[in-house]
Amino acid sequence: MAPGKAFAYAPAPESRAVVDIAPSYGLFIDGEFTEATGGKVFKTVSPSTEEVLSEVAQGSAEDVDRAVKAARKAFAKWSALPGAERAKYLFRIARIIQERSRELAVLETLDNGKPIKETRDADLPLVAAHFFYYAGWADKLDHAGYGANPRPLGVAGQVIPWNFPLLMLAWKIAPALATGNTVVLKPAETTPLSALFFADICRQAGLPKGVVNIVTGDGSTGAALVAHEDVNKVAFTGSTAVGKAIARTVAGTDKKLTLELGGKGANIVFDDAPVDQAVEGIVQGIFFNQGQVCCAGSRLLVQESVQDELMDALKRRLSTLRLGDPLDKNTDIGAINSAEQLARITELADSGEAEGAERWSPACELPSSGYWFAPTVFTGVTQAHRIAREEIFGPVLSVLTFRTPGEAVAKANNSQYGLSAGIWTEKGSRMLAVASKLRAGVVWANTFNKFDPTSPFGGFKESGFGREGGRHGLEAYLDV
Repeated sequence: MAPGKAFAYAPAPESRAVVDIAPSYGLFIDGEFTEATGGKVFKTVSPSTEEVLSEVAQGSAEDVDRAVKAARKAFAKWSALPGAERAKYLFRIARIIQERSRELAVLETLDNGKPIKETRDADLPLVAAHFFYYAGWADKLDHAGYGANPRPLGVAGQVIPWNFPLLMLAWKIAPALATGNTVVLKPAETTPLSALFFADICRQAGLPKGVVNIVTGDGSTGAALVAHEDVNKVAFTGSTAVGKAIARTVAGTDKKLTLELGGKGANIVFDDAPVDQAVEGIVQGIFFNQGQVCCAGSRLLVQESVQDELMDALKRRLSTLRLGDPLDKNTDIGAINSAEQLARITELADSGEAEGAERWSPACELPSSGYWFAPTVFTGVTQAHRIAREEIFGPVLSVLTFRTPGEAVAKANNSQYGLSAGIWTEKGSRMLAVASKLRAGVVWANTFNKFDPTSPFGGFKESGFGREGGRHGLEAYLDV
């Protein structure tokens, strides 16, 4: 092969035939699919093609009330089951997810826009792993550190985002069921399909009616769920603005609340870091799922002495990324989830240029239909730039520099958010010293965006409160 020439990639599309999407879907209440009370529907589209995938019921406050009543009715028997019996249902759900993982991966890619290799290799294995993990806890709650015989709260109202639809469902539902709670879940308006397929998995697993209820709809549906007087626990993952509104709604009630909100994660690269490894971590940190990740490493802090070397290597690596059809197994960068999100990314990126930062993107052709944004890097960024302060939630990286570890920590912590951070260095002592000073819920060392069901996840400041995952994730669903 001639120097400088890259191998060409032939298309390797995953088959759409493995998933059968119905033309319309109702709400899943008390073990059955049912129409919305008002008969309203909305369309869910594929972000990569703008093709309408299906019509979905628009849940109202009356529908939320029906779902909560079904969950309340089911709670008595479900919470009274021995933990080992509840565990059997969670194990069954996990196994069915594994068996149907190819179907679910294709579905998620169609409805969300992310590349199939991410849904197939990251999302679905983690979804099954969370159900397996919490199945293991169901009969061991006495040993979780929350006292003898900890009790469930009751009905959990859960509202999840569109960036990891099925994974966020697993994060919420698995610990709730393991601890004996029943659930009413509201998926995101733009990505409802995998939650509705999960409803079918619940039936396939023989889960008792009313234990899991799925009510689709827009923000008003979620607001009705959060405000319902018979909901004992609210769990929300999404934007900080909506999280604040939810906190105001539940203030003064006895509802337990966990919020996992926005982020502006700092990825700190020291001068002794292995450059190639750091570059891969930077790419994983901000371009995974098109940067639509709350814990994305969207601020790159580079030690000044290695900035040029690192940026040259990063630009070379970004030039090899492949943007296009998310169902193609070669694709690295898929579609942005919606026209609304694309407009927000575009507006913030344009502000970066207007405020004097230098913008760079690799040469890439954007498809003519769908919602697309090229991977983008800004250099010459200061702490005052909007792109360094506001969550863009897209494939946009802001690069800042530092000279000393103290300056790196100060810049990393100079944010309203505190969800995640990364450190790249070969010195273990520096790793530990810097990590202990970072005000972030999760700090990765020489890696980024690595998740495990045994590890707690959550933030500080405007990134929310409470933890999901691990033993810590049980506490939010127990009356302790």
